[in-house]
Amino acid sequence: MSAPIILDGKSGGILLICDHASDAVPPGIDLGIDAALLGKHIAIDIGAAPLTEALAADLGVPAIFATVSRLVIDLHRQPDHPSLMPTISDGHAIPGNVAADRTARIARFHAPYHRALAQLVRQYRPTLLASIHSFTPELEQGSAGRRPWEAGILYNRDTRAARLAVDLLRDAGVTTGDNEPYSGRILNATLNRHGEANGIASLAIEIRNDEIAHAAGVRKWAEILGPMLETLRNRLASKGPLAT
Repeated sequence: MSAPIILDGKSGGILLICDHASDAVPPGIDLGIDAALLGKHIAIDIGAAPLTEALAADLGVPAIFATVSRLVIDLHRQPDHPSLMPTISDGHAIPGNVAADRTARIARFHAPYHRALAQLVRQYRPTLLASIHSFTPELEQGSAGRRPWEAGILYNRDTRAARLAVDLLRDAGVTTGDNEPYSGRILNATLNRHGEANGIASLAIEIRNDEIAHAAGVRKWAEILGPMLETLRNRLASKGPLAT
């Protein structure tokens, strides 16, 4: 399967996005890697899909899930981005991507995913787009050391949702990175395209993957993030779609 999975929602206002939900390598693609790498953060955002599913169920809102590994094609990158089809990721070579047909993969995976997401935005007219991701506590390569955050909120120019989310999480005692562990000003492709380009408030929520690698952690974070997302939606709705 390569078409995105879509969960319909009964409630309005929030649309959930999980760009890195899958570790699947579709038929006809050989990445040239050990299969064990598909369980690592370079291939999938560990825990992000079950967390997104739990939030969608709790809130009764729609969600879209990628069904292809980010090593095949990163749906959270612009089509011309160098890491759209990575040839190396956190020190691991991905030789099958070196001479792969970029145009064919965009047509097969990237373009249909973003068409489906654009259709959901038109259908539900959300007040808030929330992209759910996870990050590794510590990279295998480099000297950055262990990341201290439990969660990170990423954003680009539109800070309406993100600033409030950072405050709400910190007030709840969550060690929260403000545009950390990397900046949404650089890595924000999906929300730039479907959120900011449409004037819709948006944010990416990154949870440290060891926190949501098991069912208890997913439930814990769903109970933290669900009320937060409802608060964001309600406050944004009260200010109107063009509030800043």
